[in-house]
Amino acid sequence: MRNYEQLDKATFNAETGVLYLESAASPGMGIVAMRKEGAYVAISASYGPLEMALRPRLHELSRVLGRLQPVEGFSTTRQIGTGQAFLSLGLRPDGVLIMRPTLVADAAGHMTFNLLLTDAVRQKLYEWLPVDPNASTGEFPTVTG
Repeated sequence: MRNYEQLDKATFNAETGVLYLESAASPGMGIVAMRKEGAYVAISASYGPLEMALRPRLHELSRVLGRLQPVEGFSTTRQIGTGQAFLSLGLRPDGVLIMRPTLVADAAGHMTFNLLLTDAVRQKLYEWLPVDPNASTGEFPTVTG
């Protein structure tokens, strides 16, 4: 059975350019730190002394988040990354974002952080990236010649 950590606090440090997502109930334990680095987003997910780092493409992360459709339960419907290191994402009808950074060793095992971002924290993340709210409609701008 998966145990999820709810992240309900978002803080942006303008000096370092880092967005911190964490739990207000247990500050300093479960933290996701994100920073834009050119065409990439550096993501550090940590719990106590344990840390996992991923570096997905900024454009791909924004696009995938914008196209997520709400699904009941704890489903992740999209993945960003490779077969060995990826970020699984899902959106619930209540606006909670499911985020599962994962490292796969081989067929014998993997390591995953099971995180839930509250609707308010998800909205802060979407503003920071930014995520196009119209991307989920599947509509693309019409080009006229």
